Amino acid sequence: MLQQIIDRRLSGKNKSIGNRERFLRRYKEQIKGAVRRAIDGRGIRDLERGEDIRIPKKDISEPVFHHGQGGQRDMVHPGNQEYVTGDRIARPKGGGGGGGAGKGQASDSGEGEDDFVFSLSKEEFMQVFFEDLALPHLIRTQLAETPEWKSHRAGFTSDGTPNNLHVVRSMRGALGRRIALGTDKRRELHQLEAHLETLLAQPADAERDDAIAQTRERIALLRSRIEAIPFLDPIDLRFRSRVRVPVPTSKAVMFCLMDVSGSMDESRKELSKRFFILLYLFLTRHYEKIDIVFIRHHTQAQEVDEQGFFHSTETGGTVVSSALVLMEEIIRARYPSDQWNIYGAQASDGDNWHHDSGRCREILQNKILPLCRYYAYVQVAEPEQNLWDEYTRLSETSGPHFAMRKVTSADQIYPVFRDLFKKEGAAA
Repeated sequence: MLQQIIDRRLSGKNKSIGNRERFLRRYKEQIKGAVRRAIDGRGIRDLERGEDIRIPKKDISEPVFHHGQGGQRDMVHPGNQEYVTGDRIARPKGGGGGGGAGKGQASDSGEGEDDFVFSLSKEEFMQVFFEDLALPHLIRTQLAETPEWKSHRAGFTSDGTPNNLHVVRSMRGALGRRIALGTDKRRELHQLEAHLETLLAQPADAERDDAIAQTRERIALLRSRIEAIPFLDPIDLRFRSRVRVPVPTSKAVMFCLMDVSGSMDESRKELSKRFFILLYLFLTRHYEKIDIVFIRHHTQAQEVDEQGFFHSTETGGTVVSSALVLMEEIIRARYPSDQWNIYGAQASDGDNWHHDSGRCREILQNKILPLCRYYAYVQVAEPEQNLWDEYTRLSETSGPHFAMRKVTSADQIYPVFRDLFKKEGAAA
């Protein structure tokens, strides 16, 4: 009997899974490598654009089913004058026959088949790009004020609606009930049928006839009782049971601190903005409940909105501790650490008032890092100044909750970003 399996699982857009999604899963590693090569030559404004992915034809060979020859076959080859049945023929040396084991399609005239090329949509490109990234040490904190509910399977119950009826489980119970109720009766019925055959084989007399009549009457009674067992009884029905349980929320907040002092020229500000734009895209696409707090600082720090963070032209001197103090005040006022996962990302050129760098390290070490899951510092300049030195001392004792990197050109932004927010256990 030919059986056909129909896959009715739903994809992200509530459509049946098609060949495209199976193709993306099958060649996941090749696609990830192509995406990483593609983003190296892109600007930040082109990040959300799709991409043409090229895969070598030799890597997309599909498994196929075919029928083998099987059995014993006698074949006669014309011109065979040297060998008889049972002889072993050695393989040709040096690639005899003109064909190797490869699958190359090129000829001596340069003809052949190109690599397979297909287009990734914008959503697919972003999904592949951010797939192995995650906020480090993210945990579920507590139930929200308006909790979310999620239904979980809770076995089966004898009461429910017809939509939740489990046919297989119900029929299984009905079958077990019929077997349990009819086993003794069927066993007695088989014994009586065998006894009846024995009686029929004996010589005829009055006593034998009475025994036969009684046996037949008992057999008829047992058969009527067996047939009276209902095929399906209301007690056999089983319904899927689901319970609603509150789901803890993984609320998170990301603090973005950017230096806009006079030492930050346009190229350094551009590098910082590229990093934060990439971070913003990652957070908004992967996390539903996340707050992003933007802080700009020179000699004074202020909380701004997205527009002011990326496009404001205000500048001044450099006091980095002002941004850290403001961050700590906002955390104490709005984001309790027992309810929120707190993260920080800071971009600066490392130039700071000399006596202020030590204060920055103390604020981070004593006030901010104990409240944060993870804090990342990115220096957009090559020279190692006093702020870098102080943060280096801090990184030696802070463990995995603090990381610092350098970015000096646009092509380093993507590798550094992936290094800072790489999912635990993911390949580099």
